[in-house]
Amino acid sequence: MKLTTLAKTVAAAAIAMPLMTAAASAYELVIPTLDYRTGAYAPNGIPFANGFTDYLTLLNNRDGGINGVMIKHVACETAYNTKQGVECYENTKNTEPSGALVYQPLSTGITYQLIPKSAVDKIPVFSMGYGRTSAANGTVFPWIFNFPATYWDQATVFVQYIGDKEGGMDKLKGKKIALVYHNSAYGKEPIRTLQKMSAKYGFSLLLLPVDHPGQEQKATWLQIRRERPDWTLMWGWGVMNQVAIKEAASIRYPMDHFIGVWWSGSENDVEPAGMAANGYLSGAFHAPGDKFPLHDEIKKYVYDKNQGTGERERIGEVLYNRGLVAAVWTVEAIRKAMEIHGTKEVRGEQVRDGFEALDVSEARLKELGLPGFTYAVKITCANHQGPGKVALQQWNAKAKQWKIVTKFYEPLSDITGPLIAEDSAQYAKENGITPRSCN
Repeated sequence: MKLTTLAKTVAAAAIAMPLMTAAASAYELVIPTLDYRTGAYAPNGIPFANGFTDYLTLLNNRDGGINGVMIKHVACETAYNTKQGVECYENTKNTEPSGALVYQPLSTGITYQLIPKSAVDKIPVFSMGYGRTSAANGTVFPWIFNFPATYWDQATVFVQYIGDKEGGMDKLKGKKIALVYHNSAYGKEPIRTLQKMSAKYGFSLLLLPVDHPGQEQKATWLQIRRERPDWTLMWGWGVMNQVAIKEAASIRYPMDHFIGVWWSGSENDVEPAGMAANGYLSGAFHAPGDKFPLHDEIKKYVYDKNQGTGERERIGEVLYNRGLVAAVWTVEAIRKAMEIHGTKEVRGEQVRDGFEALDVSEARLKELGLPGFTYAVKITCANHQGPGKVALQQWNAKAKQWKIVTKFYEPLSDITGPLIAEDSAQYAKENGITPRSCN
C-alpha cells in the first residue's frame, strides 16, 4: 500500500513538473553587463567580463539561478567609451521582465554619467572600487555603491606602505613620489588625497599625466629618469599599464618601488615585460589564483559543459577573480533584497535595499566557496564604501604569478573622511540634493 501510494505521488509529481518549471521560469532576474571586449582596453575588460559572466552561468546551471529564479544576463559592448556606455544603459534598463536590477559600469567615466540617471530610474550602480569616491557617502548618493574600498583609501594605503619601507611616516619628509596617471576622471581620482598627504607628511608629489590610450610614454619616463622619484605610483588601465612597465624597465627603475592601482595589477600588465617586471607591486582587495572551491565549481558546471566565456587556463587570473567577486557581491545583494522584501520577483529599487543591508561575513565567503579570498564586507545606509582595506600584491616573473605580500592596511580615514564630506556636500549643493537621514 505504501509503495502504491509512493508510486502515485511520484507520477503526480512528474505530471506537475512541467507546470512547476514553467511557473518558475516565467520571471527572470535581469542583470546587464557593460562589457568591453573590443578596443584599446579589451585585454583588461575581457577577463573581468569572463569572471562576472561565468558566475552567473554557474548559478543558472547549478542552482537554477538565484534562489531558484533564473538570471537573464544581458551583455552590451561599450568599448570603454562613455557615450557608448550610456547608450548601453538606456538600451538595457527596461529589459523585461524585471528591468535592470543593477549596473556594473567598469568605467569611471560611465559611472559619472549614470549617477544622476540611476536616481531617476531607481536602479543601483555598483562601481566596485572605482568611480566617484565621494559616492561612499550614502546620504547624498543613495543609488551608488563603491565598496569594498575607494581610490582615496588606496592612495592612503600606498603612502602607509611607503612609510613602512622608509622606516616610518616621519621619514617621508623630503622624499619624492611620482604619480603616473591616465589623463581622465579615473586617473585623476587620487590626486587630491595625495596632495593632502604630501602637505601633511612632507613629501613632494610629481604629477605625470598620460593621454589615452597610453602607448606614448617616452617623455614621461625620461622625466622620471631626470627627476629620480623615490617611489612611483600608477593609476593606469589597458595598454597604458604594460607600456609603463616596459618603459620603467628601460630606464632601470626599481620595480619594487613601482606601485600600481588595483587596475594596474593583472597578468596582462606585467607579462609583456618578461623578467623585467619582476618585483612590480599593485594594490589588491582579493586573492589571485584558482585554488578556491568556487573555481572548481565553475570548472565543473560551466567549463565542463563548454559554456565558459574564456579560456579554462585563465580562470583565477587577477581580473577574472575581480569580475568573479563583483558578481558574488551583486548576487548577495539580490539575495538580501529577496529576503528583506519577501519576494523573489525583485526590482532595482528593492535591490538597492539589498545593497544597503549587505553583510557578507567570512563565514558566508566560506559557504560561497571563497574562504580567505577577500575580507568581510558590511554596507549601511550611510556607508557605501565598505571597510576600505587594501593589501599589496607582488609579481614573481619567474613563477608567473601574483602573491599578496602585505597585510590588509586600514585606510587613513582622517585623510579621506573630510575629503568625502566636502566633495559630497558640494555635489549635493550643485544638484539641489537634500541629504537623507540614515538614523
